Amino acid sequence: MVENIEQRSPDDEVVMDKPTSQWSDLWKKEDYMAIWLGFVILLVGVLIYFNNAPSDMDQTISRANATLEEQADRAPFKTIEWFQAMDAKSKLKATSSSIGNTIKEFTSKPHGWSGNPVHAFYMDEQTAAEIRRKATVKYEAASQRAEAALAEARQAQQAAAAANFNNESLNEQAFDEITQWREAKASASAAKKKAGVSAYNQIPHLIGLMIVLGVFFGIGMKFMGKSFGQFVKGFLFVFLIAILAYTAAGNATMKHYGIGYAAWAILFGLIISNTVGTPKWVMPSVQTEYFIKTGLVLLGAEILFGKILSIGVPGIFVAWVVTPTVLITTYIVGQKLIKIPSKTLNMTVSADMSVCGVSAAIATAAACRAKKEELTLAVGLSLVFTSIMMIVMPAFIKAVGMPEILGGAWMGGTIDATGAVAAAGAFLGERALYTAATVKMIQNVLIGVIAFGVAVYWCAKVDCAPGQRVSAIEIWHRFPKFVIGFITASIVFSFMYSSIGTDVSYAIIDHGALRGMSKIFRGWFFCLAFVSIGLATNFRELRDYFKGGKPLILYVCGQTLNLCLTLLMAYIMFYKVFPEITARI
Repeated sequence: MVENIEQRSPDDEVVMDKPTSQWSDLWKKEDYMAIWLGFVILLVGVLIYFNNAPSDMDQTISRANATLEEQADRAPFKTIEWFQAMDAKSKLKATSSSIGNTIKEFTSKPHGWSGNPVHAFYMDEQTAAEIRRKATVKYEAASQRAEAALAEARQAQQAAAAANFNNESLNEQAFDEITQWREAKASASAAKKKAGVSAYNQIPHLIGLMIVLGVFFGIGMKFMGKSFGQFVKGFLFVFLIAILAYTAAGNATMKHYGIGYAAWAILFGLIISNTVGTPKWVMPSVQTEYFIKTGLVLLGAEILFGKILSIGVPGIFVAWVVTPTVLITTYIVGQKLIKIPSKTLNMTVSADMSVCGVSAAIATAAACRAKKEELTLAVGLSLVFTSIMMIVMPAFIKAVGMPEILGGAWMGGTIDATGAVAAAGAFLGERALYTAATVKMIQNVLIGVIAFGVAVYWCAKVDCAPGQRVSAIEIWHRFPKFVIGFITASIVFSFMYSSIGTDVSYAIIDHGALRGMSKIFRGWFFCLAFVSIGLATNFRELRDYFKGGKPLILYVCGQTLNLCLTLLMAYIMFYKVFPEITARI
């Protein structure tokens, strides 16, 4: 094997595992350490929430399922009783246990705020009481609207039932009224949360979390042969910037425009690194890959094969056919037409845009040994376009009257960030949210596949000397090992999910080990990674990559192709080939 023609130094590479057969790699290499740390969090989550299941869980599930079975063939639409049974099961959450609430309180990011940023961390009882008073008025009004909507839905459903559900017009009216009731109920639930606000002081919890995470990652650094003390010292600075990022993202205006914590984390880091400069004592804690790889292992546990199969073949076609097609096409266009000078930048941007944003960019950059500046550029483009698309796409879908499920599948296959997909889907409705989130989950499976494919291609075509055969061992050394943890977590949790059943899994895995542990920490780890990206990046290093605007042109062209192909595939699969699956969603 020969060096890439760009002659990058080891310090420029995202990851560079030197060939070695030492067993010590299992705790001295960053990728493996990310796996162990991720597994520790997942194991703790399982132990806690499997032993704190909701009370009367089995009885509630049994009663609800009996109702669902009874209502299954009653009407050509989902009845009021069907939704009420589903609501009963949805209230079963292990995170609602006392220990679940304690974990949530301890690990919570800064609160949302509108006028006073202090409210992100602290709120006295007098202020909380005033907010409750105003919110209660809105909740009571929303609750009355929900009750009125339920009454109208009952009346419409009874009229349809009186005609034995044979009158198509009455069936459609009942369906519309039930949909309006669900929307009114969702609004009332949101208002109820605001009406339940209480006084809080988040500062002690944030300090405690900072110490715990500093020690947690610091122990890993010690095992890898680096200084525990230097890491913890600098970690305090990195964590404080992460808090500022979450605080800025928690502002009501920022939430409205979809500017999330990732953009703020990178921005604050860039401001520091390009003005006063990142202090030298902070640099041992600027560990972008270390943080995000651990978070990606946690992400693997959230990709459950049972949920993927719930949408089935249509979702798989949308995610697994369009995505690699767009990635390969964008890479070829970047090399042949746009003529991106750096192949690694071309591939990283292509994967970032076509697969699932930052997660795919990290894995791909590791596989092709992209420079950190190239990774930063790809992530920056992704964040900008994600913020735009999560606002524009649902508004466009509503304006043109696109079917909810089609719109959800379209957004799930094109918007990069999982959180942004969920937010955009929720804007359209429950069915769009479910479809968008599931399609994105199916797409996330490709992270490991793409990383492996890129590693093979780079060894065989890009970094291989003329006439030299590709080496399997070189592919292995180039392959990002944390992907093994990602895949293993997915397999293990998928097996657990199928073994104990969907309903129990919802209560103690979905709303237990995952939402009550994995997703919380993954959010913090990603935020720390984004802060590190900003702190380690200098605009002067990025300047050459923006010459001629080629990366931007590449992203726009690739995303345009992605939008067109995803919409076409979603329409064909969900409405022409498999309409019966669409009808069940």
